[in-house]
Amino acid sequence: MNNLQKSNRQVDVAIIGAGSAGLPAFRAARKHSENLVLIEGGIYGTTCARVGCMPSKLLIAAAEAAHSVETASGFGIQTTKPIVNGREVMERIRGERDRFVGFVLDDIENIDQKHHLRNHAKFIDDHRLEVGEEIIEAKSVVIATGSSPKLMPMFKGLGDRLIVNDDVFEWETLPESVAVFGPGVIGIELGQALHRLGVRIRVFGHSGSLTPLSDMAIRDYAEKVFQAEFPLDTKANLHGLEREGDQVKIRFVDKEDGKEKEENFEYVLAATGRSPNVINLGLENTSLELDSREVPVFDPNTMQCGDSSIFIAGDVNNTMLLLHEAADEGRIAGDNAGRFPNIKSGMRRSPLSVVFCDPQIAMVGQSWGELKGQENVVVGKLSFEGQGRSRVMLKNKGLMHIYADRFSGLFLGSEFIGPQAEHLAHLLSWAHQQKMTIPQMLEMPFYHPVIEEGLRTALRDANVQLSL
Repeated sequence: MNNLQKSNRQVDVAIIGAGSAGLPAFRAARKHSENLVLIEGGIYGTTCARVGCMPSKLLIAAAEAAHSVETASGFGIQTTKPIVNGREVMERIRGERDRFVGFVLDDIENIDQKHHLRNHAKFIDDHRLEVGEEIIEAKSVVIATGSSPKLMPMFKGLGDRLIVNDDVFEWETLPESVAVFGPGVIGIELGQALHRLGVRIRVFGHSGSLTPLSDMAIRDYAEKVFQAEFPLDTKANLHGLEREGDQVKIRFVDKEDGKEKEENFEYVLAATGRSPNVINLGLENTSLELDSREVPVFDPNTMQCGDSSIFIAGDVNNTMLLLHEAADEGRIAGDNAGRFPNIKSGMRRSPLSVVFCDPQIAMVGQSWGELKGQENVVVGKLSFEGQGRSRVMLKNKGLMHIYADRFSGLFLGSEFIGPQAEHLAHLLSWAHQQKMTIPQMLEMPFYHPVIEEGLRTALRDANVQLSL
């Protein structure tokens, strides 16, 4: 059936994708018009709930429980080695995962069916979308199609021995061994969790770094902490990767002794990044300027693509692959799509990201990569190794750097690894968003004995370097 034979439907706003960005975009656009449609060609349920944030934290929580038993002897408490029942671990993960997905599905079901369209969308031009047997004519469009795991050519031929993070949460039990490729957020979180649950792992990197850290001192410290717990080579020298029966044989140079080794794994977990879901979207049929990744160039304050009535939000723009960022972008994009052409800048919060490994890693505000080389920047430092409350809990591993403007005292950002970094990062992000200075932050209350006293130490170190 050609386009002339397909039925036409006219709407004010069309949202492509019903995920963490698409749903907030729909709700925001609906404040301006009831004539809108939410298009989804895949499975309902956000990446976060189904294969991302929540199931991964369930796996990590199980790993933390096992690890606490294994390390209890440090407190003088003698226990036997924990027995991990892989089947029960995965049953709980899938059960709770389905519960979280259910909440998302409830939200979608509460949207009137007249607003739903289940099929893949493809641009015919800036205002027309081909969706199955329909042509949708939209005054404005929001692209919120998300992202997918990126697979490198080296993995070709591994068949069902190759998995991505989505696949992990469908396991009925834990495997014996997993080789993890990519020491980024997903690779480190899942790799360490699997290791603590008794799975033999080895983590291979390529670039020589732990992403997303840009501060070399923090990065080097983190690398040493993880290497002391499980095999990790951030710049692996691989000599071979091939399927061998129901396993994968990997030949590599061991960084410890420089000798070639051969090791077999039940699975290879590809955690080598994510790609924006723009293939087959027909963006070449639009007037939009595309970047090197074939993603539309957009304004991060309005989410508008060029001067068109097309907006983009969430993982598909490949900037901050985080749920809260996707939701914020979705709200901005949906609001502006609904009010077009009278668009306005939306509120963007201070950058905040957390890696839920142990110790946790966090980045707040401007990264060191953005600030290094600037003469006006001072760095306040703290080692958690001697921090009181951290030692009490046997969690005294970590290093924090606080960045501040030498002349104004303004808090600029921080990168750190340490205990309960998720909570410290929130305090810092609030201070950053409020544009607080280091002296003002030091005026805030600090209880004793708490980990936050370590943050105060770093702030004091930065404060003595200020030229106020």
